[in-house]
Amino acid sequence: MTPTVVERPADDQSPSDAPPAGTPVGHDGARVDVAEARAPHLHGARALLAVLVPAALALALAALALVLPDLQALAWALAALAALVTLVLLGSLRTVQPGQTRVVQFFGRYTGTVREPGLVMVVPLSTTVNVSVRVRNFETGRLKVNDATGSPVEVAAIVVWQVADTAQSTFAVEDYAEFVEMQSESALRHVVTTHPYDDRAGGTSLRGSTDVVADELAHEVAARVTVAGVEIVEVRITHLAYAAEIAQAMLQRQQASAIVAAREEIVSGAVGMVELALARLQELDVVELDEERKAAMVSNLLVVLCGDGRATPVVNTGTLYG
Repeated sequence: MTPTVVERPADDQSPSDAPPAGTPVGHDGARVDVAEARAPHLHGARALLAVLVPAALALALAALALVLPDLQALAWALAALAALVTLVLLGSLRTVQPGQTRVVQFFGRYTGTVREPGLVMVVPLSTTVNVSVRVRNFETGRLKVNDATGSPVEVAAIVVWQVADTAQSTFAVEDYAEFVEMQSESALRHVVTTHPYDDRAGGTSLRGSTDVVADELAHEVAARVTVAGVEIVEVRITHLAYAAEIAQAMLQRQQASAIVAAREEIVSGAVGMVELALARLQELDVVELDEERKAAMVSNLLVVLCGDGRATPVVNTGTLYG
């Protein structure tokens, strides 16, 4: 498989040939079009045997040259040729560790990738590049981004990824590791701008919908790095906070929201208790209350149940109207 550069002059592109909406910019320009293939190679004992055979032949010819003086010149020439072949084959031996691969090039031509671990022999006179397919992870820097409501927030994420196509990662981009880091930060910025930090209405938010945001981040990053032959395993937000300049104001807002929510809960419970008290008094026929007395009782109970301070009882020795 040979990496090819596909070029299309911009002048030949008419408005009708323009890419549809959503098509990444640059896909109609120059790019490296290559996919991973299996490289021809010998593995294990066969690779070692391929080196030992010409080496043994060279030794045998050298010994023959010493025994037969008449064929000495020819024997030494053949021995030298066999030794040269041995050296070339010896230079073609490579070791591949588990989780590593060898991208093979023969005079600049991509011939394939070796994924089998162990001792291998590739095409003679070829060069190899070691590409790791182990799972990697990194954490983006803390980025300051405006969320969907325009509030500045600080956000960082951890990205778990691995190389899926060694040919694309080697030939399609200059540095695939740096490419993944830059595209991950770009995707993180884009996703943060589409969601609010917090949504009191119950919608999707950065703080409250972590699984939804993580899934969206993973798909966004994967779409950006697929050209580099990289597969995204997981993306998770590791740091999320309001920017320093508005952190205090947003903290007061959250505290106010919490106080209002607590008050709503207290009032709801107090109304239920008052309703239960009136119903029990009426059911047991403890006292007969007219509407004015009920209103006074409800007012007193709500003050006691909803007040912040401790209630101070007042004993009335007279009548309710006295």
